[in-house]
Amino acid sequence: MKPRAPTRRSAMTVNSTDPAAPASPGERLRPQARFPVTLEGQPALVTGANSGIGRAVALGLAAAGADVVVNYVVDPVSAEEVVHEIEARGRKAIAIKADVSNEDDVRSMFARAIDHFGTLHIVVNNAGLQRDAPLHEMTIDQWNKVIGVNLTGQFLCAREAVREFKRRGIVGDISAAAGKLVCMSSVHQEIPWAGHANYAASKGGVMQMMRSIAQEVAPIGIRVNGIAPGAIRTPINQRAWETREAYESLMTLVPYKRIGEPDDIAQAVAWLVSDAADYVTGATLFIDGGMTLFPGFASGG
Repeated sequence: MKPRAPTRRSAMTVNSTDPAAPASPGERLRPQARFPVTLEGQPALVTGANSGIGRAVALGLAAAGADVVVNYVVDPVSAEEVVHEIEARGRKAIAIKADVSNEDDVRSMFARAIDHFGTLHIVVNNAGLQRDAPLHEMTIDQWNKVIGVNLTGQFLCAREAVREFKRRGIVGDISAAAGKLVCMSSVHQEIPWAGHANYAASKGGVMQMMRSIAQEVAPIGIRVNGIAPGAIRTPINQRAWETREAYESLMTLVPYKRIGEPDDIAQAVAWLVSDAADYVTGATLFIDGGMTLFPGFASGG
């Protein structure tokens, strides 16, 4: 009788069944997953694509077959690095500087992108920022900056995207839809966030804007959806995960007991803009390891 092959063990040692228990870095690891090549012939534009989630999304769409416009507003060197990575994968890319909160910048960016690639099939509204303060100390500039980029910026880009999708119409041998628009939101479209009223308000606005646009343009074959990330390992929230103590504290909010990686978002976006998700519109996909399950209420709530 042959000895049984050893069973592959999980990287995680489960010490508690409490969704609100802490967890250490490395207890649960993200699996590696390839991007199916489903987006050939579908140029994409990703705002805020030179770092963090936007960078991962741009690279993921390229891995799935798309040529990509890499939008940025600061740090052109990083934007060009993303362009070179995309080109190394055999796809075409161009970096375009534009402030998404500026109407003229957005119009110019879309005009350049369409002139360069002929059209756009995919637009990912990713650019966003924070200007945090307690409400009684928050300035009107802090409020307006966050609303301007996170909400008005998404409106301006969505409007230009829909104009191009509608102008071109459906090209059946390329995609079943005339265009795909993804609006990057946050778990804070659902979870209140004290000290971040401007940010939470902007993301709540993104959610209802996305749904309203989706309702309006579905009859002409345009799909519009949202992505709501939870805790993702990016520079913007480095203090929340960079030390063991910070990571363990963060995991009390995440039932699945690992931090999200930018590629978790990129994989979801690549699926959402593919024909595999053709019947999905007006939806928000929460990618948060269960954060919006409110783990603190699992017991004693």
